[in-house]
Amino acid sequence: MRFVITEPFKGDYQRLSENERQMFRKAARDFSMACDHFIEHRDPTSWPANIRIKAVVNAPGIFEMTWSFSGPDGRATWEWTTVVDNSGQLQPAVRWRRLGNHRIFRKP
Repeated sequence: MRFVITEPFKGDYQRLSENERQMFRKAARDFSMACDHFIEHRDPTSWPANIRIKAVVNAPGIFEMTWSFSGPDGRATWEWTTVVDNSGQLQPAVRWRRLGNHRIFRKP
C-alpha cells in the first residue's frame, strides 16, 4: 500500500514517544497488509481486530485506526486517495491525516 502523509501527521508523529512510534509502526505494517487485501478483494472483514478500523463520526470519508487500546491511547485518522506510480498509472493509497490520542478528533 502506498501512503501520503499530511503536515499535521508529521508533527503528531514527532510528538510521540519512541515506544508509541514503535507501536504505531507495527500497527501500520498490519494496516498496510490489510489495505492491500481490502483493495484486492473488497472484503470489509479485511481489517484485523488489533487495529480497529471505523468511520470518524461527522467527518465523511475519514476513518480511524486504533493502534493502542490500553495505554497509551493510540489513534490515527486516514482517508483513501490515489497517487500516480512510476509508470504514470493511478494507484490506491492512504493519506494519513492525524496521529495521537482522542484529541486528534477535534480536527481529524
